[in-house]
Amino acid sequence: MGHREDLLAGAKECLHDKGYGRTTARDIVAASGTNLASIGYHFGSKDALLNQALIQLTAECGDALEHALGDADPDAGPMERFEQTWTRVIELVATNPRLTTATVESLAQAGRVPEIRAVLAAAQDTAREDLALMFHAISDDDDGADGADDRTRVLGAFYQALLTGVMVQWLVEPKTALSGRDVADALRAIIAAGELRS
Repeated sequence: MGHREDLLAGAKECLHDKGYGRTTARDIVAASGTNLASIGYHFGSKDALLNQALIQLTAECGDALEHALGDADPDAGPMERFEQTWTRVIELVATNPRLTTATVESLAQAGRVPEIRAVLAAAQDTAREDLALMFHAISDDDDGADGADDRTRVLGAFYQALLTGVMVQWLVEPKTALSGRDVADALRAIIAAGELRS
């Protein structure tokens, strides 16, 4: 690898080990085996390097999630498929805490760094559609193209909010975080209740 790739690899390690706010340029240099001048030459600043590393880690997390979401049993019923999918997603989160940490780090920086926000917004749009179509058969014929698009957006955003919440729970306290069965049981209870209390 060249110094640019070494710096990115070192920055990723630092993001995992120390986090965005606690990582110094010297930490990155030590982790990458490069020198301070390389950061300025290749990225302009430590923050620009950390931002690029976060963007790469976010993409890696997205790829891992896409793989986990893509293994649904086509013969399973809707609720069974729902539980299987969330079990796989939660297994991914539970066994890859580094990816989970990096994802939460990127969310924390999105409000401050336009470049990270733009990347996350694009990834969010794709993820919403994938999540909605995983659990629901949405056809343009149902409500017209605009209605289908809106339904996809709303359902996908709901599942995305659930996913983000599950990731944060696992990061904060794995012992009490939801399992795939817990998520499915909660949905069953909501459906059985029929309506929310007034």
